[in-house]
Amino acid sequence: MEHLTFATFKEKVFNFEENQEWKFEGKLPCIIDFYADWCGPCKMVAPILDELSKEYEGKINIYKVDTEVEQELSMIFGIRSIPSMLFCPADGQPQMAQGALPKHALKQAIEDVLLNAKTN
Repeated sequence: MEHLTFATFKEKVFNFEENQEWKFEGKLPCIIDFYADWCGPCKMVAPILDELSKEYEGKINIYKVDTEVEQELSMIFGIRSIPSMLFCPADGQPQMAQGALPKHALKQAIEDVLLNAKTN
């Protein structure tokens, strides 16, 4: 799983400096896990995301953003509680989920939001 910085986020997810409207830059749909090392629930979710990144390899990307390091990104997305996950379909609007979701809920969101998203 790749850790995103301010620069790689703009390149791989959304270039918010150039676009007012959401425009996904990635090739595969993705989940962005906003976390911090001191956060207990984040540590519970990390191995689940690891498993999911292997299960869905080639279909989705899973990225991590350390909210302590990338405070500007956290502010842009209004992250107030962690873990928060941003689900970004290839087409359509992203959706934010908050809290440590169990694996079955994450899989459901991947299937519904990322893989079966209707394209216009």
